[in-house]
Amino acid sequence: MILPIVAYGDPVLKKKAKDIEKEYPKLDELLENMFETMYAAHGVGLAAPQIGLPIRIFLVDTEPFSEDEELSEEEREHLKGFKKVFINATILEETGEEWAFTEGCLSIPDIREDVFRNETIKINYFDENFVEHTETYGGLAARVIQHEYDHIEGILFTDKLSSLKKRLIKGKLTNISKGKVNADYRMRFPLAKKGR
Repeated sequence: MILPIVAYGDPVLKKKAKDIEKEYPKLDELLENMFETMYAAHGVGLAAPQIGLPIRIFLVDTEPFSEDEELSEEEREHLKGFKKVFINATILEETGEEWAFTEGCLSIPDIREDVFRNETIKINYFDENFVEHTETYGGLAARVIQHEYDHIEGILFTDKLSSLKKRLIKGKLTNISKGKVNADYRMRFPLAKKGR
């Protein structure tokens, strides 16, 4: 089932999400709905807060990046089959050079800005079967994970911009929270005026 994506300005996007138990009700169904919602919105990642749930779940599928001619053959190959579920994740370390890449977010349509992030991460998480993993990722896969991980920490990519950039996009962000934006997927806007 395709769920509406929560827009910028909703308090759930600013909450630090809570861990879930293995017995979380209808987890399989939730993950299926999240993947379906992400694909419908042409996203490469989606976190539970973006569908209104303050829980520590996010998923990624970097397949769309495997078409990017600017990336090395090796990285494109890695991104092709990179589809994962992260539950109760904790980033243990972020290392390597910081590098900029233009990021966007399904909760903040029409805004894309350069964000600096570390090259490599080490992350501990549970997969969809509640099997624990500790893994290291680099490059674009690491960046997608960092972006989604920020969501479960109550951080948006716009929080990482300079104060000047934030001032420049403030009006756009206000409009997004009011629903004055064209997204080609279902959204829920915190400040949208209810119809009479």
